Amino acid sequence: MFVRKRDANNEVVRYKARLVAQGFTQRPDIDYDETYSPVMSGTTFRYLISLAAGLNLKMQMMDVVIAYLYGSLDSEIYMKVPDGLRVPDAKSNRNMYNVKLQRALYGLKQSGRMWYNRLSEFLLKKGYVNNPDSPCVFIRKSQKGFCIVSVYVDDLNIIGYAEDIEEASAYLKTEFEMKDLGETKFCLGLQIEHLPEGIFVHQSTYCKKVLERFNMIKAHPLKTPMVVRSLEMDTDPFRPKSDDEKSLGPEVPYLSAIGALMYLANCTRPDIAFAVNLLARYSADPTRRHWVGVKTILRYLKGTQDLGLFFPKNQDQTMVGYADAGYQSDPHNGISQTGFVFLCGGTAVSWRSCKQTLVTTSTNHSEIISLYEAARECAWLRRMTNYIQKSCGYNTANTPTIIYEDNAACVAQMETGYIKSNMTKHICPKYFYPHELQNEGEVKILQVKSCDNLADLFTKSLPAVTFRKCVRGIGMRHLRDLQGSGGDHL
Repeated sequence: MFVRKRDANNEVVRYKARLVAQGFTQRPDIDYDETYSPVMSGTTFRYLISLAAGLNLKMQMMDVVIAYLYGSLDSEIYMKVPDGLRVPDAKSNRNMYNVKLQRALYGLKQSGRMWYNRLSEFLLKKGYVNNPDSPCVFIRKSQKGFCIVSVYVDDLNIIGYAEDIEEASAYLKTEFEMKDLGETKFCLGLQIEHLPEGIFVHQSTYCKKVLERFNMIKAHPLKTPMVVRSLEMDTDPFRPKSDDEKSLGPEVPYLSAIGALMYLANCTRPDIAFAVNLLARYSADPTRRHWVGVKTILRYLKGTQDLGLFFPKNQDQTMVGYADAGYQSDPHNGISQTGFVFLCGGTAVSWRSCKQTLVTTSTNHSEIISLYEAARECAWLRRMTNYIQKSCGYNTANTPTIIYEDNAACVAQMETGYIKSNMTKHICPKYFYPHELQNEGEVKILQVKSCDNLADLFTKSLPAVTFRKCVRGIGMRHLRDLQGSGGDHL
């Protein structure tokens, strides 16, 4: 298999040729058993960037050369003799010979797991620790500081103080062939700018590539990713296909556009999360109206290509959350929208905008479900962040994480817990899970004005002024503003 490896500017930096096994011919329980291999989540990576900015740490990128070949196989696997490899009898039929694999090869179903097990065993032997909440974050405490090795397959991000990074780098090179890529500037498709005021993460090159791909590079830019919609059944521009409308043909790349936008929304562009989630619902049968909605997002990206997440230096690493619900955001099915965002150091590290899975009977009902989803995310975030901070040697204050909610009745109900009445008897008690967390001191739910709830960005279309306020509130900035005036503008 031949691959072109590209850099942050989408330029080819290396041509690669690789022997790949036909893993699709493997049989379960014969050629392989377990195949799961953990990778670092985007949320964890954003938190590590926030930690590096807040503590003024260094970030170094390393790449393992032919990583999978370091993993030893747990099953006997044979493959055909590859072209170019000599056989004992050149005159005989090559199909009479097979080769037995001693190492994991790219293409095998269990190769990723074998490589992770090999790397994990090597790092744990040196004194690094990890836990099930962050299986790809290895941390080692030293006398002068600490070192964090975050793993995404064969890409290793080393975070810490200079001496600890050099020691970790030298240790890894004793066992694996490594490429030292210097300061982390491009990782997992994210561009990382190390500025005097902090760290800026964006995907401007990818945005430009998407715009060129869908012929929108010369489009007129817009201020918001979607129009202020009407929730009337007949006038909603995002309503399902009606009987008198035609579906889009295969010549319109609707699914490709949605996939490209989802990647942006999940990595560095939470400002388009709600619009993309809304349009993704119609992927099975889109119409011209929905395609116009996709182009509206692309036109917004045209004017905000360099917009990203800015993590300022020397910021308090206390985590704060916002939760909100858009009651009957889908009026055609009576379904509401869940939205939440968690900020660390004033910048978003985790967010979600999704359609709720059941019909709610009131605004209060939908807000309870949204807060329940936010509390679930918060429980994991607290475990993950506490593990990283304690492993680094920091004494974490056992204070509850504040989650802001704008529904007064919902906040009051989370204080008292589930009480059966005519107004709440239809609500499943499990959605009062935030009440349990609040009693245990894990979270503290406080009321906030609706105009100050940053989670509004993930539940409804907003006017331009309100939209800009929320975008700035979650820590998004333009690269040109950060380079020109220290990040004082959106």
